[in-house]
Order: sequence, then C-alpha cells, then structure tokens
Amino acid sequence: MIYDFCIIGGGILGLATARELTIQRPGASIVLLEKETALGQHQTGHNSGVIHAGVYYKPGSLKATLCKAGAIATKQFCETHAIAYDTRGKLIVATDAAELARMESLLGNAQLNGIQVERLAAAELAAREPHITGVGALFIPETGIVDYRQICDAMGADIRSAGGRIVMGATVTAISETDTDVAITAGGLRRRSGAAPHSAGLQSDRLARLAGLDIDHQIVPFRGEYYDIRPERRNIVHHLIYPVPDPDLPFLGIHLTPMIDGGLTVGPNAVIGFAREGYPKFSFDLRDMLDFAGFPGFWRVARNNWHSAMSEFSNSLFKANYLKACQKYCPTLTLDDLVERPAGIRAQAVMRDGSLAQDFLFTESARSLHVGNAPSPAATSAIPIARMIASKVIEAGA
Repeated sequence: MIYDFCIIGGGILGLATARELTIQRPGASIVLLEKETALGQHQTGHNSGVIHAGVYYKPGSLKATLCKAGAIATKQFCETHAIAYDTRGKLIVATDAAELARMESLLGNAQLNGIQVERLAAAELAAREPHITGVGALFIPETGIVDYRQICDAMGADIRSAGGRIVMGATVTAISETDTDVAITAGGLRRRSGAAPHSAGLQSDRLARLAGLDIDHQIVPFRGEYYDIRPERRNIVHHLIYPVPDPDLPFLGIHLTPMIDGGLTVGPNAVIGFAREGYPKFSFDLRDMLDFAGFPGFWRVARNNWHSAMSEFSNSLFKANYLKACQKYCPTLTLDDLVERPAGIRAQAVMRDGSLAQDFLFTESARSLHVGNAPSPAATSAIPIARMIASKVIEAGA
C-alpha cells in the first residue's frame, strides 16, 4: 500500500499536522510513526503547560504570527474537546532599573504584535501578587495554562476517527525519496507515501540527514530542570510569574507557573545536556557527545555563552543557587518549598556558525518537509503551524 501521507513524530506538532491533513484532505490515507509507546513523550510532555500570548517575539516573525493565532486555536480546540484550560494571565516582573528598561522595550514589542498588555507600577504589582517583589511589571491577561498531553491524546483520537493510523514503537531507520514517493523504514516495515512531513524534535537533524538532506545545523539538547512547590505553598501566586528575559539568550528564564492540575512549578533553567533524551540529572550518551564534538557550531556556541552556561550549571548543581534566582522576584520561597520534578529537554537547533536558531526552521525536498527547529511557543502554535505544513505537503504530494 502507498499512503498519501506518512508523518514522523508523535509530539504535538506531528499530531497536529496529521490531524490537519485529515481536515484538508478528507479520505486521504495517513499514517503517523512514533518511536515511543505513547504520544507526547518528549518536549510536548515535559514543558510548562503554558498557552503563550505572543508578547516576546519579533514583529513580523513566524513566531509572532503563529503564536497569536495558535493561542486562539488552542483554546478553541480545548473547548471543542472538553479539555480544561485556564486563562490566568502572566506578570513579567522587573526587579531593577536595567530590567525595567528592557521591560519598556518588551511593552513596545507586545503592542506591535497586537497583544493586550498593561503596565503596572510596583504598588500595583504588590496589590495583585503580595508575595512578588519588583519595581514594575507587565500584565498579559491572555496567557493561559493547559496539559498538552491531553491535547495530544485528543488529536490522536481525531486522527484515528478520521481513518488515519498511528503506529507506536516505530523507530525510523531509513528514508529514501524518488520522483514519485517517499519510502520510510520503521519498526522493521517499509512504508511508502506520496509526501512526508517530519517533526521529530530531538532527533530531527538525524532524520534529515538520514533522508539525504544537506543541513547546516545540529540539534543541541538543553535540559530544563523544574521544581514543584510543596502543596502547602501552592497558593502564593495566582498568575504566571516570569522574569524580564535576557535578550542575548533564547530562553525565558526561571518562572513560577500554576499548573492546570492545581500544582505550582518553578523553572526551567537551561543547561546543555549530555544526552538528547537523558532526563535524569547527569545523563550521558556517547553517540550524542561524539556528534557535538564533531560539529563546529557546538564549540562556537559554548565559547560565546560560557558565562551564562556556568551560571546555569551552578543553578543545576546547587539548589540554593537555583532558589536565589527565584527569590529575586519571590523572596518568601525557601529551600524546603522546592521539590524536584522531572526535567524537560529542549531541542535547540545550533547553526554551523555558532548562532542559535531563534525562529522556526524548515527544510524541504520535493516530497518531504522536515521541521528542523520548533522552539517555544511551538506547543501553543502547533495548530497554525500544522495548517502551513499540511498545505505544503499536499502540494508536494499532488
């Protein structure tokens, strides 16, 4: 059998793409391949569960456009599928004069992106969140929280009900493309399709090279380590609390996030990982490390960011240092309040010149499309990204 479409990757973006194909091409034969035994097991299932509003992103960028559309689409999907979400709103807190200046720049960016935002003075911040200390803040009311694994499960159900197949435990070992189709070997079986979108996250660069594509980047894993706040202290904040981000770094900083299940987390940090899928601390994978060692961009990014890397490693190794970063805006937190929880791993595309890919990155051949970089807010933006990918691969498979 030759499928119309074969999708690799059972995270939220791969699932959203498969689902969108069932919508845009009703009756098409579709199969999705996932190497794990459940959906959303990597980046999707280990994030902060935030529905981002789109305040941070450069006006006109894919991130800005897709995030704003994605926030609306994600909430609509949740309502249609009876998935709980909560639009709590987010406070971005400045704790000194330098951060206050950066906050003003962020305010202008948000306004250019058409995001509803309110500037708060220190007294207004204290009135809204008595446990949070700052010299000012931005309030973004449309930021929400959700469990993205529930969204993945619902998308999987939609795909199956539309006649699509989802195959678990199917590790891809070969990809070849001709003028007429794409052949993918996974789980010992060879499947052919007219077009193939791939969203493989932490393994995306390897799959692109397996398919014979000449790419100029490599995935470098960044561990994001979290703590739960102990149950007795979960009510110290109502809103999501974020620091003002450092513009030189691609990550948003350690933040306090209420979870849809009633919990409260703090994190994540951003530590270079020594294993792409090594979630326990000190995980090491020789193949992954050899890949890094042979890629010049890795050494360039390490050299260019050594100071922040040392700070992040310090926060990772010493709980007291991690706490200090949190106490900058929430001084009442104590060591006893922080309870370890599983880490997440970001798939960050690093270019050969040592720069970090900041926006979505796609590589295309005649009949396939590879998602090379899908940074935050990829989960929020998954549905509109999928619409774009589906339109491209339908054209390729025609």
